[in-house]
Amino acid sequence: MILLRRHLGFLAVLLLLFGSAPAFAGKGDRASGPSFGDMTSSIALFLDSPGRLELPLERIRPALKAHYVDNGGTIYWVGSGRMTPFIQRLVDAEDDGLNPDDYPIDTLIDLRDGIDANDPMSAARAELYFSAFFVAYAADLKTGRVIPQKVDPRLFRNRKTVDVLRILTDMSKNREPTRYLDVFEPKNPQYQALKKLLVQYRERVAQGGWGTVDPGVSLKPGMRDARVGSVRKLLAATGDYEWQASGEPDLYDEQLAIAVKRFQSRHGLEAKGLIGKQTIIAMNVPVEERVRQIMLNMERWRWMPEDLGEYHFLVNIASFELQRIKSNTIIDRMNTVVGAPATQTPEFSDELEYIEFNPTWTVPYSIATKEMLPRLRANPYAYAGDFEVFIGGKLASWGSIDWYSYGPGNFPFTFRQKPGPKNALGKVKFMMPNKHNIYLHDTPSKDKFLQTARAFSHGCIRLSRPVDLAYALVPDLKDWSKERMNTTWAGGKTTRAMIVDHIPVHLIYGTAFKGDAGMIEFRPDVYGRDRKLYNALFGRPTS
Repeated sequence: MILLRRHLGFLAVLLLLFGSAPAFAGKGDRASGPSFGDMTSSIALFLDSPGRLELPLERIRPALKAHYVDNGGTIYWVGSGRMTPFIQRLVDAEDDGLNPDDYPIDTLIDLRDGIDANDPMSAARAELYFSAFFVAYAADLKTGRVIPQKVDPRLFRNRKTVDVLRILTDMSKNREPTRYLDVFEPKNPQYQALKKLLVQYRERVAQGGWGTVDPGVSLKPGMRDARVGSVRKLLAATGDYEWQASGEPDLYDEQLAIAVKRFQSRHGLEAKGLIGKQTIIAMNVPVEERVRQIMLNMERWRWMPEDLGEYHFLVNIASFELQRIKSNTIIDRMNTVVGAPATQTPEFSDELEYIEFNPTWTVPYSIATKEMLPRLRANPYAYAGDFEVFIGGKLASWGSIDWYSYGPGNFPFTFRQKPGPKNALGKVKFMMPNKHNIYLHDTPSKDKFLQTARAFSHGCIRLSRPVDLAYALVPDLKDWSKERMNTTWAGGKTTRAMIVDHIPVHLIYGTAFKGDAGMIEFRPDVYGRDRKLYNALFGRPTS
């Protein structure tokens, strides 16, 4: 059935391009049918009828009435040859990273084929239904299928909206409905790259996937093993192995080592060429699962602001990386440490407003009560060297407090760490004031950056090269230079530098994205957010 629909849809598009009704389209696509006047009157009767209409029409009824009745909008679908191409777009919804099962394809086919030249009301109903689901599909492309915070409470994305009447009004300016739909897709380079890569990965599914590699002892370059041939075949299918097959199929040679390192790098693994358990697990992820992962990340980009900013920061939580981007080009990148699974970094967008040199650190309530209080009960002066304690905003003495008398829910204290080499925020923090109390900062714990998976913090984002970032922001600050920054750090006094033009900062959770070489990169679902989103989009539990 789907093959037949694809064939008919292709013919319909070709014939539509040449300006004639498709010979193989459904009855509603043919030019003969109720007169324009009859249809216009029937649409008015339909929309002015008492009571509620079917939900797809009722929810945009005011816009439909404004377009077709009040503004005399033209009949766009019936007899125009456009119905079949639109149905085909719904059949091919997976090419857009959407789910065809979300759309009433069979109902639209029945409406198209059920138009009776002697029954203007049948044509009116079809016209309205096609417009309603065109709007729905356009909205899904532009804003996403689901509301982010209903998927996960840590997704703080403002729900985008569409102007339904504007969509209907502009239909008459667009001869081809499928090209008009392209207008609503995100223009972000990452989204567009994912869409192209989705086609490639779906083609790989159609070709039977890329096979698997049996578990066993770790493989090192120079070893011989019967599994080497499977590794080589799999990496050729993923695009990582580019050479002719070796004359020694069981030898782990230098060329295969290069391909393995490339694969490991693309999957966020330690790229040393050792094929161990984690690499084999990544290799054995079916291509069908990678297709779903691409689709999930396309949905995430639909949630993002349409304008990220000519110059902006992008923090990918899942890949533990910050990028500085200007004119869609990455001009710098650095490793980050993000929130641990128990203290996850939320997703949101804000603006960088100022830098603070030699910062103090106000200890979050949860850390003060759960981690510091037990030590204070054993030793009231445990933190006296580096921290100050305040009650009601007034400085207090550590030894004057009976710590056994307090606990969570009864804790009127604020702990603040003084600037210095032990300060949890290091030498500098970059502030984007927000309700989540998340910011970018230095850290004295540099060893964490040696890990490939770096989810260790309490939620804020630690930077591997914070001083370099501060230097890079000199042009964005008034009356600051590298020399002044160095002098300020040496002085040890907490000092704030305001950013003249605030810089957009976007925190995302991208588990599939285009890498530097144009190949796709994947990351593990460290927070489990892919599972939640998949369940929301496709309605099935995931493990």
